[in-house]
Amino acid sequence: MFTGIVEEIGTVEAIEHRGEGLDARLQVRGPLVVSDARLGDSISVSGVCLTVTELPGDGTFSADVMPETLRRSALEDVGVTSPVNLERALPVGGRYGGHVVQGHVDGVGTILSRSPGPRWDDVEIGLAPELARYVAEKGSIAVSGISLTVTHVTDDSFGVSLIPTTLEATTLGTLAPGARVNLEVDVLAKYTERLLSTAGVLR
Repeated sequence: MFTGIVEEIGTVEAIEHRGEGLDARLQVRGPLVVSDARLGDSISVSGVCLTVTELPGDGTFSADVMPETLRRSALEDVGVTSPVNLERALPVGGRYGGHVVQGHVDGVGTILSRSPGPRWDDVEIGLAPELARYVAEKGSIAVSGISLTVTHVTDDSFGVSLIPTTLEATTLGTLAPGARVNLEVDVLAKYTERLLSTAGVLR
C-alpha cells in the first residue's frame, strides 16, 4: 500500500520491450527509493505498483511491466530520460500522509488545462465517465501516484489545485495540456458500490 506522497522524481534509464512488445522491463534511477530496497519490494512508479526485480547497486532498479499494465496505464508513454514519480510502499508504523493508494491504475486521464495562480496551479483533468462516478468533490484521487484533493467534478472531468510542493517535487509541475496521467480512484468508493450492488441496493 502507498499513500500518494511522492518521495522523489526518478528517471527512466532504459526500456527493454519483450514478448513481441507486449511487455517491458524498465530500469529506473531513484537513489532514495533504492537506498533500502530489496528484491521483491514494491515501488510506485507514477502510480503503478511495480515489483523490484534487479538492484545493480548503482542507484537504479529494474521492474517488469506486464501487458495488462501497459494497456491500462500511461507507462506506455514513457521513454528513456522520462521523469517518473517514485514512492516506496508504506512500512508498518510509517507516517500516513495521503490516502489509501494501491498502485492499481483504474484508467488514464488527460490534462485538459492548467491555470497558474500566484503560488499554485489549477489543473483540469479529463477522464472516462465510468470513472467519474467514483470521484467526489473534496474527495481523494491519485494522479500519477500523487494524492490530491478534488476541487470539483463533472461527468467527464475533475479539477485539482497543485500547491508549490507538488509543483516542485512531482512530474505534475511540468506536464502540459494533452499529457496523459494515471488515475486511481478512491478504493473505498469502489468497495462501497460493490457492497451496495451485491446487497441489491444498487441496480
